[in-house]
Amino acid sequence: MTEKLFYQDSHIAEFEAEVLSCTAAGAGYEIELDRTAFFPEGGGQYADAGMLGGVRVTDVQEWDGRVLHMTDGPLDAGMRVTGRIDWEERFMKMQQHSGEHIVSGLVHARFGYNNVGFHLGTEDCTMDFSGVLTDEQLTEIEREANRAVWKNLEIETLYPTEEELKKLQYRSKIEIEGQVRIIAVPGYDVCACCAPHVKRTGEIGLIKLTHMQHYKGGVRVTMLCGSRALADYKIKQDQAREISVLLCAKINETAEAVSQLKEENNALKYAAAGLEKKLVRCHAEMIPENEEPVCIFTEDLEGESTRGLMNLVLEGGHLLCAVFHGNEADGYRYVMGSRQIDMRAFVKEFNTGFAGRGGGSPEMVQGTAKGDPKMMQSWILQKAGEH
Repeated sequence: MTEKLFYQDSHIAEFEAEVLSCTAAGAGYEIELDRTAFFPEGGGQYADAGMLGGVRVTDVQEWDGRVLHMTDGPLDAGMRVTGRIDWEERFMKMQQHSGEHIVSGLVHARFGYNNVGFHLGTEDCTMDFSGVLTDEQLTEIEREANRAVWKNLEIETLYPTEEELKKLQYRSKIEIEGQVRIIAVPGYDVCACCAPHVKRTGEIGLIKLTHMQHYKGGVRVTMLCGSRALADYKIKQDQAREISVLLCAKINETAEAVSQLKEENNALKYAAAGLEKKLVRCHAEMIPENEEPVCIFTEDLEGESTRGLMNLVLEGGHLLCAVFHGNEADGYRYVMGSRQIDMRAFVKEFNTGFAGRGGGSPEMVQGTAKGDPKMMQSWILQKAGEH
């Protein structure tokens, strides 16, 4: 059994140990020590990384009490080595995990919801709760969680006897065999946990709940604590400053400026749509009313406007109208219609000749094609004339 120094003191960042074994494993090596401060993956928290002697520890796993260190190089069995944990990373993870206990304890105490899923990722931390929270309730949970941080409470680690455990009210997602390790935040949470935590709640620094979404009948809450919350605040502050400069607005008035900009943009879109309708009608009025098929290539109109132009031309009595938007190099988007020709068979043959894709109803088809516009026009006029 490896001596687990991270349970004796979660703040041990450097230690001495003896190499018990070293075996090749995949592209690296698997090293077992007589004692370690490297926490193995478990309890929703990913493993520590760092240096062991002169090799890099990339992962740590536990099997039947043996803690195995995955490294990028070998060490000789029997040698004494110094282990150094990537402390900033470890401390950041303890901040997240201790913050999660406080938030989950509050949610459970106030609403009776269980934490049914916890994941401490490389960018954020997520908690899945068995019931639904409102935005207002989540805000209050965040506020109360930070009050726990400001109180700088001592986080207790307990190893209750079997009899003591029966009387203890604590959170746990799974049945645990053997000695149960309890992490207690006085007044906020009591929970079974195998991971290292900060010693006092003040070390968490800040708890920020950044996102909530409905998930499997409950909610998934995203959280950032301590150094992660500070980094996130800097990113958002930098972006807010950039936005305020672009909008020529004070940093705390950007939402109002964006709302005004949106109104102006909607007004411009409405005006542009009116002008485009006039342009479509002008295009249609330039085509004499008769029964001849019509083929139009345009770079001015697209989407609904091409369909609008096609319909106006057909109203003028034309056998068929095809409208193309684009260019020869990049290809064209087309819409074709007729009140007399079945356009499905017509466009199928057209697509075969011009690398086209598309379809539709007997009255109208649309799609994409590529080719010489003169050849496309000639083909369409000739085929339409045969009907």
